[in-house]
Amino acid sequence: MDYQKLIEKAKEARKLSYTPYSHFPVGAALLTKEGKVYVGANIENASYPLCMCAERNAIYQSYLDGVRKDDIAAIVIVADTPNPCSPCGACRQVISELMDENADVIMTNLNDDTLVVKVKDILPFAFSEEDLK
Repeated sequence: MDYQKLIEKAKEARKLSYTPYSHFPVGAALLTKEGKVYVGANIENASYPLCMCAERNAIYQSYLDGVRKDDIAAIVIVADTPNPCSPCGACRQVISELMDENADVIMTNLNDDTLVVKVKDILPFAFSEEDLK
């Protein structure tokens, strides 16, 4: 699938980030199977644990609109990195639980170097709801 338009949405979202401490803006764009797009950008806080990543902002925004894991087709993550930007560990956990395992995770950078993987491949041995039973 051609994700160039979704990548451009993530790049635009990146411009909305608030990163006075790390100076590392990240953008994300989530695509539903119906074609709706939700964007996110990272938002920092002087109390670092209270920061929120772009990917989680996009996913949580979609959930607040009634989207659920089976509705999501893909998510893009973009930053100014030498290689495609991968999600952090916390985002991998959220992605693995709140997105379908066969949805695409598109990691890219400002040079359009891109790596596409499935959700099931980003966090082997993920902690899941099954572990809580």
